[in-house]
Amino acid sequence: MEEFEVSDASKKTKTIYISTIFSIALVLLMLGMLGLILVHAKNLSNYVKENIVLNIIVDEGAKETDVLQFQKDLNANPAIKTTQYVNKEMAARNLTNDLGEDFVNFLGYNPLLSTIDVYLKADYANNKSIEVLKASIAKNPVVKEVIYQSSLIDMVNKNINTIGLIILGFAAILLVISVALINNTIRLAIYSQRFLIKSMQLVGATKNFIRKPFILLAALHGLIAAFIAILILLGILYYAQREIPEIVILRNYTEFGIVLLGLVGVGIFITAISTSFAVSRYLRLKIYDLYR
Repeated sequence: MEEFEVSDASKKTKTIYISTIFSIALVLLMLGMLGLILVHAKNLSNYVKENIVLNIIVDEGAKETDVLQFQKDLNANPAIKTTQYVNKEMAARNLTNDLGEDFVNFLGYNPLLSTIDVYLKADYANNKSIEVLKASIAKNPVVKEVIYQSSLIDMVNKNINTIGLIILGFAAILLVISVALINNTIRLAIYSQRFLIKSMQLVGATKNFIRKPFILLAALHGLIAAFIAILILLGILYYAQREIPEIVILRNYTEFGIVLLGLVGVGIFITAISTSFAVSRYLRLKIYDLYR
């Protein structure tokens, strides 16, 4: 009869532990998805900013060698990501392909000017930085004019900042909810062990001695839950990339790695802290309070 009771209690404990692990894994999965959304949103923001073009119109009288040297100097500028030189002939071919007819033969001459398309780094894609860069570029004798759409840049930055604040606000709320859910899950799991905790205390075990195995076990559960969440997240990423191949331009393995390692850290830290508080609570209770 005693063996049956012990076996039944053991099965019940294992069931509680398994349900706890999967409950924590689901919460960590939500956090992980939010982390990936934040990373993708940041990379998308940088991608949009780095595709804003600054057009430098080259003076007609400028020599090709001087223009190419000027382009080389531009590429050395820390604010510039890359440049593309489009001479008159290339510009004419591109426009002919777009129009579907040879306008040069129709006009009898090529009215287009050579240009250098400048793509800035994301941190410098704002009107203040561009104005400083424009003033510096305009001093070069090969430059006839510098053109960019200031209203478009303002709109892009404003929309990105607004969306970023909304996502961060949502992230903060979800983080609080996630911590509360994990804490409640842990407390329910420890509640089933309250009599064992009090029994150990009554036979003379110290509080630290009682707490230690519970915290270590909770940390292990947090680690397992994190790995389950990571496996599901990797599956979601793989499926998303198959369905939307263009998403590969937003991929950053370093940032993804930080998110996944962060999940492991959060899983271990929150479960360990929540378990410590929950065990301490039952250590402070009187025996008759355990039945309430």
